[in-house]
Amino acid sequence: MPERPLSPHLTVYRWTYAMTLSILHRLSGIALCLALIGLIVWLWAAAAGPDAYAAAMNVLASRAFKALIAIAILALCFHFANGLRHLAWDMGWGFERVQARRSAVLVVAAALLATVACVLLLFRAGAGGA
Repeated sequence: MPERPLSPHLTVYRWTYAMTLSILHRLSGIALCLALIGLIVWLWAAAAGPDAYAAAMNVLASRAFKALIAIAILALCFHFANGLRHLAWDMGWGFERVQARRSAVLVVAAALLATVACVLLLFRAGAGGA
């Protein structure tokens, strides 16, 4: 019997927007897991006392870490919006090509708008002492 793959590989399919959003959904989930580690470190520092918290805030208030926070917010907003899209699919809504494309654009637009709003609110002057 000839050797053949157990399932079709990516090279068999034509690349589509649905594939892109599916991969981004998985990557945003991974990014959220990594962001959770950062949140745990921040909470640990807060529980460890004022010196540990001050040291952690020196790192967390840096521009590089603020960029990571913005990426984590983008991942959260995208993962949430795309998760709602998947819930609609689970109920059998939006499988037609036009509806699927429209919901894909809506997910990306909603994620970007929500991210901009959250980042502006979070990093505005005087917010959270940052």
